[in-house]
Amino acid sequence: MSSPIARAAAWVRGALRSLLPVVVYRLLAHEVRSLHSLALWVLRRRHRIPEGALAVAYTGPQTAMMYGMVFVSVVETVALAMVIPWPAVHAVLLVIDVYGVVLILALHAACVVRPHVVGPDGSLRVRYGALFDLRVPAAAIAAARVDRRYPDGRLVRVSADGVLDLAVGSQTTVTVELTEPVKFVRPLGAEGLARTLRFHADDPREAVAALTRVRTDAG
Repeated sequence: MSSPIARAAAWVRGALRSLLPVVVYRLLAHEVRSLHSLALWVLRRRHRIPEGALAVAYTGPQTAMMYGMVFVSVVETVALAMVIPWPAVHAVLLVIDVYGVVLILALHAACVVRPHVVGPDGSLRVRYGALFDLRVPAAAIAAARVDRRYPDGRLVRVSADGVLDLAVGSQTTVTVELTEPVKFVRPLGAEGLARTLRFHADDPREAVAALTRVRTDAG
């Protein structure tokens, strides 16, 4: 049986989902999960990595940029504090700027504590922080290979032939061919089907080796 806290949380989620537009609800949910990830990051814990699974990091291309954004935000906060003479306005902007810095750190923390996961059964979980989460069963994976590409466009992009690109720092390093299309959900709630996955891994050879090894051992 679920705990009273879990039931209360489920009730709150259901109430918000029914009251808020889908886009607003998903943005709010992403923000809450990112802040939770920040707490996990501080505690040096990761989110749902099964025993025997391989955690595949993907934050390498964006780490410097994220810390650069934090530095710029801090400088901006200090500069505004020195320029704005009105205490009330200064207090409001300070709260907004500090929360902005926390959110940037939370977005990066979510990517750190929510890596891709190659399960001990050969399944694959492809994630990007709290914004994207796609589970692929082992039976749906036909092949995997190291394949560095530099796609244009947004974080999540799907071509007309069903190739899903999940780029980090405008690059992907692993391509996974599927035996059948898998359904995915975009960050704002739209659904799609993917027949091939391309995503970034800091160590693509390790990720491909894990996927290949499980299928080879099973064969």
